[in-house]
Amino acid sequence: MPATPDRLSAVPYCCQWASAHRADQIIRGELALAEDPAWRESGARDVREYAHWASHVCGMACLSMVLAARGAGRHPVLELARRSLPYGAYTVDGDRINGMIYAPFVRYVADAFGMDARVHVGLRTDELPGLMGQAEYFIASVHPWIRWPDREPPKKGGHLVLITRAASDAVRFHNPSGEPGAQADVELPLAAFDRFFAGRGVAIMPAAA
Repeated sequence: MPATPDRLSAVPYCCQWASAHRADQIIRGELALAEDPAWRESGARDVREYAHWASHVCGMACLSMVLAARGAGRHPVLELARRSLPYGAYTVDGDRINGMIYAPFVRYVADAFGMDARVHVGLRTDELPGLMGQAEYFIASVHPWIRWPDREPPKKGGHLVLITRAASDAVRFHNPSGEPGAQADVELPLAAFDRFFAGRGVAIMPAAA
């Protein structure tokens, strides 16, 4: 559910698909990515590149949100993904794209943006509040069905969301592939989030003064 107005984050939202307001149609296959009228806003060089990559760049959408929150301007997600390739943040085998791969991503953001990022694995959901007491953000691996929190996911992981707050009772996050109305500042109880959370991700530490 969306957060109440007094608890909204100051982090600008970025969807991994160019037409955030039509995400529900994209999710249901009613709008093909090759027919997304806003594809140029993704930073893709052509619509074929956009259609090939847009469903794989949830992590880069999270990075774009962090950069915007830090006053670094808008960074199109496909542009960020292309810049990450020399670091190995994604591997491409023919038509198959694998990633985002955490350790190369950490090297990428350190070199490109001077960002202190740290990989975490084997993390329990009840440890998130403590982690967020030290980190500024956490890019968390969850199942994509987190967009439908009343459903039981078949497994955990496979998608990335940006956690902006975690307390003893709930987690708040931006979902790059959430449905309209449930994209930014989504809040779930810790127990509900646990059903989707794979216990791994990348912590973004506070910027150096």
